[in-house]
Amino acid sequence: MSLGREPGLPFLPGCAFRDAMKTSFHRPQTLGYKNGFAFSRLPAVGIGRERLYVNQLSQAELDDLSNQRPTLTYGPAKRAPPSGFIPAHVAFDKKILKFDAYFQEDVPLSAEEHYRIRQVAIYYYLEDDTMSVIEPVVQNSGLPQGKLIRRHRVPKNDRGEHYHWKDLNRGMNITMYGRTYRIVDCDPFTQVFLESQGLELNPPEKMVFDPYTELRRMPVRKYITPSDFDPLKQFLTYDKQVLRFYAAWDDTNSIFETFPSCVLEISDQEVLEWFTAKDFAVGKTITLLGRTFFIYDCDEFTRNFYRDKFGITDFQPVEIKKKSLEEVPRVIPPYNGFGVLEDSLQNCFSLFPKPPRKDIIKMLENDHKVLRYQVALESPNPEDRKRRFILSYFLSNDMISIYEPPVRNSGIIGGKYLGKTRVAKPGSTTENPTYYEPSDLTIGSTVEVFGHRFVITDADEYVLNYMESNAESFPAATLQSLRDHFRPRQVVKETANSDIPMLQTNKQELDELIVQVQEELNHKNLNKKNIQEAFLQCDKDGSGILDKAEVLALCDSLGVPTNTILLNKLIDLCSCGEDKINYHDFLRAFPS
Repeated sequence: MSLGREPGLPFLPGCAFRDAMKTSFHRPQTLGYKNGFAFSRLPAVGIGRERLYVNQLSQAELDDLSNQRPTLTYGPAKRAPPSGFIPAHVAFDKKILKFDAYFQEDVPLSAEEHYRIRQVAIYYYLEDDTMSVIEPVVQNSGLPQGKLIRRHRVPKNDRGEHYHWKDLNRGMNITMYGRTYRIVDCDPFTQVFLESQGLELNPPEKMVFDPYTELRRMPVRKYITPSDFDPLKQFLTYDKQVLRFYAAWDDTNSIFETFPSCVLEISDQEVLEWFTAKDFAVGKTITLLGRTFFIYDCDEFTRNFYRDKFGITDFQPVEIKKKSLEEVPRVIPPYNGFGVLEDSLQNCFSLFPKPPRKDIIKMLENDHKVLRYQVALESPNPEDRKRRFILSYFLSNDMISIYEPPVRNSGIIGGKYLGKTRVAKPGSTTENPTYYEPSDLTIGSTVEVFGHRFVITDADEYVLNYMESNAESFPAATLQSLRDHFRPRQVVKETANSDIPMLQTNKQELDELIVQVQEELNHKNLNKKNIQEAFLQCDKDGSGILDKAEVLALCDSLGVPTNTILLNKLIDLCSCGEDKINYHDFLRAFPS
């Protein structure tokens, strides 16, 4: 007995029999490969390789095949290829359905309107089934208009459905986000599209307008009796004819009034009466826009007009005495010390101060020309009296800067002491300021800089050369002080130049004598540092030259313990000129 049911028996309980001898239950293979591609095929046998009856052709199928012999012989007839597929975003690109609609909005806090009608346009985009609602913008409406609903798929209900173009029609209400819109009409393209899709359109409705807006557009009825006055005739008759009066406005009583005032502007409808020619006359006071004017005279044309028009003949002019204005002196406040004096003074002359003018020619001619002086601080403090500074005078802009060279182990931080600025002389005023000039900077003179006094002790040779080349611009006393200061240095140079042939011999003899003096001093206790400090203090101008008498007096006061013969010979070898000693060579015998 085979597995399954016998052919011709119904598939009912009791009509199927199981083969107890069957041991193979393999399913037939239905997958295969051809030319590297997998494909499926119908099973040829059943489970356990039993015969299948379901794949056999019935008599009706055999009859159908017999009628298709030409197709079996020559193959099926060729059919036209299907049309190309066009996606929706291409087929409906830029195709939009437009519906005209409106919605009603309540106005609870207005006595003139209880509701408001707002017209909108509903757009449906066919390419992606999105919608948007836009309200046309009305100027000065006071309402946030424009795009009310941005473009997106609008939900239709709480079940996740969205509005489709099939849900839109004329004469219907549509609710979007709690607001109900009434669709009244659509454009021609929308009508043609919906009708082509088999949708029956409702008849169009009239657009409803806002009653309050229509009320505002209605003109207000005015009942005005026409006047006999013809303004055009008056304009043509009196064209280019002007009445001219001479008036005075005295406002001296309120010139210093600080109380705020305002003028209320009124419209032409609120004016009850205007000024006319009858209101003006010579000797009369009239108020115009809050200002009181006194008319004291008029021109000849005005006199003729009033004489012919109004019969007025009295045009006696009134003499006006002008009050002399009291000139208020301008008081310049004292200089507060901030900024340059000339620059700060401009704030007293104008609300928009301008920088003071500069002497461009002087700046170009004296660019990079600087006069340098050595100055000492005049102070009761002994530590400050030893401090030395460099004062630089810039000829291009007459500014002064002071610099203190750093000295090691002095306890004072050197560097910039005073930036570039113009320094006023003592007793100078803001009305007539006077500043230090190169003629004021002489050897031994005192310069007062913002309360600090400096004494000039030395100068560059460039200062002397510059003043000698421009001697006509400087006082003779200033030039003579510099010449007297630099004369010892020039004597040393001249002496050195004249003694060039004997220089080598004297130097060798001086070196031998210095060795003898040092051998004698090695056996004696002598403070050599005090000797050098004493010579430096005596050289006030820093020239390195002292008188022979001063050197002998210093040696006697310091008690130099050496042979008198060696001392005199040493002084003779260090001499430079008549009774002048180069003490730098002399101090070589007493090294610290």
